[in-house]
Amino acid sequence: MPSPQVTVIRSRRRKKTIQTKSTADHLWIYLPAGMSAKDEQKWIDRMIQRNNRWRQKKTLKESDGWLHKRAEELNKKYFGGTLQYSICFVSNQRTRFGSCTSLDHSIRISDRVKTMPSWVLDYIIIHELAHLLHPDHSKKFWELVDQYKYAERAKGYLIALSADASDDAEETPVEETIFSEF
Repeated sequence: MPSPQVTVIRSRRRKKTIQTKSTADHLWIYLPAGMSAKDEQKWIDRMIQRNNRWRQKKTLKESDGWLHKRAEELNKKYFGGTLQYSICFVSNQRTRFGSCTSLDHSIRISDRVKTMPSWVLDYIIIHELAHLLHPDHSKKFWELVDQYKYAERAKGYLIALSADASDDAEETPVEETIFSEF
């Protein structure tokens, strides 16, 4: 997502407040005219970061419709369409690819997964959907997940990705790394 053009507007009438307005390709930052150059730069940077986070969340929300549609297709194919849940992308999962809260049937998928191959995303969705029936990693859980024809390939992909990202990959057993990620 390209960064928007930034325009800083200084106002003599503005004493303490800082405000932004934005469109898809432009960000206006309103600052008090008497602000020091150091404070001004600090606030400009802060408001640009805040706007970027807001834009990222908006993009994630827009992706949630597609994610829900894909999860419904997998629910029908692998679970007979019987599962009830909510599913969304989140940006705060850095050590997991997905998570499931079986109490409220909510599934969260890391936004990092959006750039992975579709068969890996499908595997992660199926993995989390299976947690709605089996909240643990029991034999029955794995029997459900392993119905997916690319399950082993996706596990290997995620293990390799986790090992590559880990500074101490040699010290952490591979199985522990991947299965703690879900």
